[in-house]
Amino acid sequence: MKVAIVGVGKLGLALLEGVTSRGVLQPSEIGLLDTNVPRLEEIAGRTGAQVITPDELAGAQRILISLQPRVFPEVSEWLAQENAGYISTMAGVSVATLSRRLGTKRVVRVMPNLAATIGLSQTAITGPREALEAGDLDFTHSLFGAVGDVYDIPEHLFNVFTGMSASGPAYAAVVAEALADGGVRMGLPRALANELAAKLLVASGELLQKRAHPGLLKDEVASPGGTTIAGLVELEAAGVRGGLMRAVEAATRRSIELGQDQE
Repeated sequence: MKVAIVGVGKLGLALLEGVTSRGVLQPSEIGLLDTNVPRLEEIAGRTGAQVITPDELAGAQRILISLQPRVFPEVSEWLAQENAGYISTMAGVSVATLSRRLGTKRVVRVMPNLAATIGLSQTAITGPREALEAGDLDFTHSLFGAVGDVYDIPEHLFNVFTGMSASGPAYAAVVAEALADGGVRMGLPRALANELAAKLLVASGELLQKRAHPGLLKDEVASPGGTTIAGLVELEAAGVRGGLMRAVEAATRRSIELGQDQE
């Protein structure tokens, strides 16, 4: 086994499908471990990966931990294996905590987002020198490069990356829902309003990547005395920008708290 995925939820499944469809790993090189055995067997039958038991973790070169941070203290003892490298997607759990609980410095901390399920994730990666020398960082790059873009980020920025990028799809969904509700309020059919809002966010993202600053796109759309500037005045009055900034701050602080629970 080149990698064992412990916790095959949405992210674990997205990673499995991404690396196998792009030829990064063969299905036979991947082990799957999860408490939901019927679902796991269905996934294994469909993808060709193998279902494993905790005892079989010893046969894995690397172990990817895709669990909720709150359960990590309970399972870290049996997760710890000799000669294995570790990759963790657990929010807030530091490299130091991973190393201490798993008994090795071959640990890589990663933070993807839900867009991994469609191959468009932004994933932050960091790890100590031991992980670099053992090839664990390069291996992690290849894994998560199969489901989106990868960024080498110093660990002190991981919590804010979590608060902005990992949590970001939820913020964008709220914006889309609010836009659609506004359209419905003014007479658009619900299905059309939802479709327009979703496509608007996709197209706006493409436009933003071609500008040096988001303010440039805003200024291009907002003509003097027009409809857009009238709408922007209402957004300012409602404190939308401040609310989004506070959302990132609150999510960042929660990520810090989750990490403190593991210390």
